[in-house]
Amino acid sequence: QVQLVESGGGLAQPGGSLRLSCAASGLTFSSYAMGWFRQVPGKEREFVAGISRNGRTYIADSVKGRFTISRDNAKNTVYLQMSSLKPEDTGVYYCAADDGLMTSNAFSYDYWGQGTQVTVSS
Repeated sequence: QVQLVESGGGLAQPGGSLRLSCAASGLTFSSYAMGWFRQVPGKEREFVAGISRNGRTYIADSVKGRFTISRDNAKNTVYLQMSSLKPEDTGVYYCAADDGLMTSNAFSYDYWGQGTQVTVSS
C-alpha cells in the first residue's frame, strides 16, 4: 500500500521559513517524479514545485526564488524548503507521486498525501 506522509507544517511569521517533508512508502521512490501542491478553501489545487526522478526541478513562478524542492532517495523523502514566507503562502500543502515525467498537472499524479497545514501570519 502506497503512503505519502507530509510533516513540518505549522504557523510561521511573514518572512520566516519552514521545511516540509514527505516520507513515501510502498513504492519504488526513485522511479517516481514528486510534486508539491497547495490548496486554500474555494480554490483549485495549485502546483508549487516538482522534482523529476533524476533530480531536475521546476518551481512555480509564485514561489520562485523563495522555495526549493529536493529529494533523498535513500530516505524515500522529498522536501520543500520554504523561505521568505508570505501570508498568501497559507494553505494545505500536499505531496504527490507521479510514475511518469514530472508535471505541474495535478491530474497526472498517481498518489497523494493527506496534506499538512501551513499558516503564515503575524
